[in-house]
Amino acid sequence: MPPKILVIDDDPDIVDALSVLLEGEGYEVVSARDGEEGLARIREESPDLIILDLLMPKLDGYGVCRTLTDPRWSKWRETPIIVLTSVREEASQRRYELETGMRMDVDDYIEKPLDPDVVVDRVRKIMARRGD
Repeated sequence: MPPKILVIDDDPDIVDALSVLLEGEGYEVVSARDGEEGLARIREESPDLIILDLLMPKLDGYGVCRTLTDPRWSKWRETPIIVLTSVREEASQRRYELETGMRMDVDDYIEKPLDPDVVVDRVRKIMARRGD
């Protein structure tokens, strides 16, 4: 069974591009349009990797990260997260720290615009560390 990647992003073009790209590399891709739907999909799908946008309606990526630190979500705490966003890393880390008092615990951070080669390389590296 191929490793499953959950893409949580409100931009359908990004979701489509990532789906085509990652399915072409042999991964199964599922998606969610916002953080609330993303959390539901995490429970339903138990993905091997999450690719997460930060700026979304309903519940943003910061909220998803914050929720995953809750003990009730401990089953998914070790799921690797790649943030894929237009927000510069330093600014998003600072915002998260100010809101939560903690550092945003993600495995990788990619700034948009999307570079397919970078995404594939980072996904491969994380999946290799997991043994997938």
